[in-house]
Amino acid sequence: MHSQADQDDDRLASLAVVLPLALTGFVVASGCWTLFAVAGVHMRAELNLSSVQFGVLLAMPMAVSALMAIPAGLAAYRYGAREIMLVCLFGLAVCMAILLLTDTFAGYLIAAAGLGFAGGFYAAGLQFVTSHCEVGRLGLVLGVFGAGVTGAGFNYYLVPLFHSAFSWQGVPLAYLITLLLVIALLLMLTEATGETESVHKRSLRQIVDSVRQGRNLPLCLYFGVVAGSFFALALWLPDFLSAQFRLTVDEGARLAQYFVLPGALAQIVGGGLSDRFGSSGVATKALAGCLLALLVLSYPPMTLFIQGIEQELVVEFVLPISVEGMFAVVLGVSMGTAMGSLQRIVILANREEASLFAGVLLVCASAMAFALPVLFGMVNQWFGVRTAVFMILFLLLGGSLLLFARQIRREERRVLLHPEI
Repeated sequence: MHSQADQDDDRLASLAVVLPLALTGFVVASGCWTLFAVAGVHMRAELNLSSVQFGVLLAMPMAVSALMAIPAGLAAYRYGAREIMLVCLFGLAVCMAILLLTDTFAGYLIAAAGLGFAGGFYAAGLQFVTSHCEVGRLGLVLGVFGAGVTGAGFNYYLVPLFHSAFSWQGVPLAYLITLLLVIALLLMLTEATGETESVHKRSLRQIVDSVRQGRNLPLCLYFGVVAGSFFALALWLPDFLSAQFRLTVDEGARLAQYFVLPGALAQIVGGGLSDRFGSSGVATKALAGCLLALLVLSYPPMTLFIQGIEQELVVEFVLPISVEGMFAVVLGVSMGTAMGSLQRIVILANREEASLFAGVLLVCASAMAFALPVLFGMVNQWFGVRTAVFMILFLLLGGSLLLFARQIRREERRVLLHPEI
């Protein structure tokens, strides 16, 4: 018989192998996820694509990820997270091979749809890492795994580098080699999980009902608002910064990384703080930090004309790029911290069905990330004020904070009045 201490040591040793593998896989999957956002510019020139065709090509990975997330989560719950992770990585490898061989729009469209396997990997990978960690480290482990989304920013550097040295097709080749390496490491260093025992305890109907009832679905929606806003801003900031401060698109993309990278890494901070101080308090403070940053970023450049005694005074109000960048970093860190804490709340309450709820979280975030850029474009066209985007996010996150705080107070009252429930 193994003592509890021995079991904890074994679990920690297993986590030391599993977490780096899952994180590496998610970094690569995230890079594949956003490959067309950068390489698509070169494809558009080569194939002479229309704006509609180019837009479909960019939207396809996110749309398929949203469709695939919940089925992949259910499959991971029933057949084992490791097996679904391997299937998704193999699917991504096939997509990279297609990109190396095709030279038609139909081929690129098939490959773009296949990049949705990255969403399936997220759902299965989250189940994989949570099954190897104890409750006291859950938030930190989830934050580390979620930080793998930093791979989405690598393409801003890889694609221009490979395109100038060889051609942009060198990027799919590099991803293909890396994917095959991760697949080999997963096969060698981890054991097959097989069908989970909990399948016989809860039916599919019961699992779906658990998503619809209680506080699970509202919390998933709050996470979707924050995460979807984060991804939408990551795509929109390069164009905003280049237009607002008269920079090149490449310069705007490089500056946008000061929002993306700290925000992705802040999920580790949010998860770790939640383990120690509780998720609700951390999420509330992080959302308040988001509102503070958005309030400052929402102010557009203004000119005030003041009628003086002898002459008219003109006061210019424009945030310098250094101040704008500082509050963009604050916004990214606050969003990442909120994502880490909200994710922990949902997964902690549903550890056995972690992959399914990871799929629900991803669907909510993907839907918001798909809708917000369209809304951003409409608002910019109608009002002609670039910072109106931050005003929209202020209203969204402010509403989420109010509803979240109300739900937390309701839960606290329920516990005080009916502690036996």
